Amino acid sequence: MKRLSLFITLILTLSVGIAKAGEGMWIPMLLQYNEKEMQEMGMKITAEDIYSINHSSLKDAIVLFGGGCTGEIVSDQGLLLTNHHCGYGYIQKHSSVEHDYLTNGFWAMNRGEELPCPGLSVIFLREMRDVTAQVLEGITIDTPEDERKAKIDENMKKIKAQIEKETQYKIRIEPFFLGNEYYLMLNEVYTDVRLVGCPPSNIGKFGGDTDNWVWPRHTGDFSVFRVYADKDGRPADYGKDNVPYKPAKHLEISLKGAEEGDFAFVFGYPAHTNEYLPAVAVDQEANLIDPIRVDLRGKVLDIYNKYQEQDPKVRIQYAAKHANIGNGWKKWMGVTEGINHFHGVEKKNEFETRFQEWALGARNRYMYIDLLKDFKKNYYDLKPYELAYTYLAEAGLRIELINFAGRFARLSEVTKDTPQEEIDKMIASLKTASANFFKDYYEPIDREVAAMLLNEYLKAQSADFRPAFLNDIKDVDGYVDNLFNKSMFTDEAKVNGFLDNFKANKAKKLANDPALKVYQSLIGFYRNEVYDHISEINTNIDRLQRIYMKGQMDMQPDKRLFPDANFTLRVTYGKVEGFKPQDGKTYKHFTTLEGIMEKENPDIYDYVVEPRLKELFNNKDYGRYADKDGKMHVAFTASVHTTGGNSGSPILNAEGQLLGLNFDRCWEGTMSDLIYDPDICRNISVDIRYVLFIIDKFAGAGHLIDEMTIVE
Repeated sequence: MKRLSLFITLILTLSVGIAKAGEGMWIPMLLQYNEKEMQEMGMKITAEDIYSINHSSLKDAIVLFGGGCTGEIVSDQGLLLTNHHCGYGYIQKHSSVEHDYLTNGFWAMNRGEELPCPGLSVIFLREMRDVTAQVLEGITIDTPEDERKAKIDENMKKIKAQIEKETQYKIRIEPFFLGNEYYLMLNEVYTDVRLVGCPPSNIGKFGGDTDNWVWPRHTGDFSVFRVYADKDGRPADYGKDNVPYKPAKHLEISLKGAEEGDFAFVFGYPAHTNEYLPAVAVDQEANLIDPIRVDLRGKVLDIYNKYQEQDPKVRIQYAAKHANIGNGWKKWMGVTEGINHFHGVEKKNEFETRFQEWALGARNRYMYIDLLKDFKKNYYDLKPYELAYTYLAEAGLRIELINFAGRFARLSEVTKDTPQEEIDKMIASLKTASANFFKDYYEPIDREVAAMLLNEYLKAQSADFRPAFLNDIKDVDGYVDNLFNKSMFTDEAKVNGFLDNFKANKAKKLANDPALKVYQSLIGFYRNEVYDHISEINTNIDRLQRIYMKGQMDMQPDKRLFPDANFTLRVTYGKVEGFKPQDGKTYKHFTTLEGIMEKENPDIYDYVVEPRLKELFNNKDYGRYADKDGKMHVAFTASVHTTGGNSGSPILNAEGQLLGLNFDRCWEGTMSDLIYDPDICRNISVDIRYVLFIIDKFAGAGHLIDEMTIVE
């Protein structure tokens, strides 16, 4: 008889035990076990309509976009929607002072104007398979970790070798339930993806970092791309003869809107969650590591802001960097606040008390008895090394000069015996890296950031937990001036001149560049003093966590559990609804264009309102995109469990039609990666009607609307 996965076994034994409303990131191939509940909540389609390998289904319209977001196909010509912040890096690469697409937006009025995006790819999941039995063949609970890993690697290689004989797709095998199960994905990767359109940042990023992670929200967070294929519809690198990709399925778009209490689901690629951690781990992350990251990144952002406000060119150069740093900075603030407000650590401790009592209740649970004690010891041992790593990443390698110099480390190690072909490849790659680096580099920012970060590093870490170069610094400002003045890596002409004339006998000179020496000191400290400790302790923690996960399953056979997010396709569902984050404060589930006008402040870049948008508002010229209340709805919230990677995911209605694009979570619920609270955890989506309104009425790109399947 074919083995049933732990997940299926749990579902089949389920009676009334379910996850909290809105909680869960469910595997689409197993969605038939959620179908009854979803339909009772209001869904009018079937699990087979969402995921099928026998006929076209919604999964055929969902892509992993750029390796870090989700996108969806909305026309039979490969038109793709995702978030503005997901496409931001590619919009920024195409932007200059002369063609400032970040500020002014961009719209291709025909296929010939669409902009290629080298390096951008989208991935379609074609099929998912449970391969747990094959991957864990020959492994028991007592198998030592090194043997277990080697055996799993061996088994996965065999599986891949066999599958490769029968398919042209890319094969990926991932652990679920912390290594208690394994699933195989057959993926198809398309690499010719072109920018079609994006609104100005004053729409696509309205509110900036101030509004990030906060409700109410008024951000038109979307961008438009198109997937291209060869004439036979297969993946192909960029080529003028490529044609728009014809999908097996594209999403229908609903103009009905999202009403309070409506069923809704998100279909996308959530990145990482850690819902099953012990209390000691949650406490360490939320109350030790995250506050350090917040403090350091906040100081960096203050410096960025000062210079960006002074110079439009610098604002463009540092726009993507600011967004990347700021996103984590604000999220981690919310995580700490949410965990503590929710009493998350205390609730984890309460569960662990029950778990320990359960473990002691039967002899066959011996493997769980010492788990919690072992967790505490390992996290205590991990603490100084985790701190050392955090400062190395946030205060050392955050310095752009040092990070850029590190790219030349391999070249500094070549000898006269290194093949010239290998050297030539390195040089060609470094010339590209150099062009990209200096295009968006402003030395005065980096100097000030470096001085601030090195001061913080010295204050926070003792001499035996920081790289050697720091222990020789007497005057940080003087040291930074000397570093930047003497390194060639602040000067594009010097770098390119060095590369043009590079010979193996110049490797020693390169190795002596002060910026590269700092990089080597940082990396050397990590390799020699940190990595082995973190690796060994985390190996122990991973083993404990896998057993703890199995124990939580055994302890709660009637509770539906879902696997942590791991950048694989998932379905999450809930209701369109507002929330009450604290006593006396209640939020409705939607915002409107009126709120944008209320927030307008021409003196603050993030709150500048486009003149054309004001004109449309004043004339109430919303076309067919207004809600039945006569207003232009902008964004809405729902109790759907999302995380990073879900950015750009479609949020769909009961019929499986597109309601909007997920782009954020509410501030009070950012802790949902660790602990989910159904009362305050809300995802935030831009209303698809606002997206269409901007494309059509604001940008005049109605030809894109004509491609879509609109349901009135």
